[in-house]
Amino acid sequence: MTITIAKKSGIKRIAAAVLAAATLISVAACGSGNSTSVSDSLNTTKGKTTTVTVGVCAGPYGDMVKKVIAPLLKEDGFELKTKLFNDYVQPNKALASGSIQANLFQHGNYLKKFTADNKLDLISLGQTPTLGLGIYSKKYKSIKDIKDGSTVSIANDGSNLARSLGVLQQQGLVKLKGEVDATKATVDDIASNPKNLKIKTIDAAQLARSLDTVDVALVPGNYSWAAKLDPSSALALEKQDDGVIEVFVVRTQDVDSDFGKAVKKLLVSQKFKDAIAKSEFKDFGKPTTW
Repeated sequence: MTITIAKKSGIKRIAAAVLAAATLISVAACGSGNSTSVSDSLNTTKGKTTTVTVGVCAGPYGDMVKKVIAPLLKEDGFELKTKLFNDYVQPNKALASGSIQANLFQHGNYLKKFTADNKLDLISLGQTPTLGLGIYSKKYKSIKDIKDGSTVSIANDGSNLARSLGVLQQQGLVKLKGEVDATKATVDDIASNPKNLKIKTIDAAQLARSLDTVDVALVPGNYSWAAKLDPSSALALEKQDDGVIEVFVVRTQDVDSDFGKAVKKLLVSQKFKDAIAKSEFKDFGKPTTW
């Protein structure tokens, strides 16, 4: 009886060892295959066109990809397609998972915060012209017209909230408690609110629509463009700094691919600047690298 049990245990141990070894070999093979395919998918082959899918959100940046960036990159052997997302979360997750190869929808501060919070290995290849966040109203014609107790809607995500607070301070509507953390801002960063503004935080995608129910809304550029809000009708536009300029993003492992190198070179090139100057994006805020 004792010998029989020992034999069964030995067989079980051998079977377990074989299964474990097979699993390790399988995992290693899958890992190797994924690494190779990622790099190859963004490299060019002579005489062939490489298709790249770029994630975008509602707004001008999908148009910028189609009308300016894509035609210029075609010369380098790349055909760009866009995939539209309806929020600020999925474009980065889709990029990290490999279902798209790049995205253009976010500014540098947001990329920094989102990748840190979600432990994603993504990187900017460079900046693009950017439509700044604006103060819009259907009720008031100027900043000085805003009355005491007015309701103001701003974005509820940390980086856009920080931008909104900064714009309100630029216009003298609030005073902030010193330097605001661009990735962790809240309405508690307001030190004084002389007009007793009622600050309402909502999803950035709903800000343009909120103009029907609030007195004033601070709308990021991509959503104001999608809603056909004329920047010239804004009560004020933000004074842009480096952190709020839009960035073209890929996975860090793809930065040295043919595509990564081509985009990086294009974004600081004279031909890109000239193409923007002739486009509907000519009045957007310019990258700090220009």
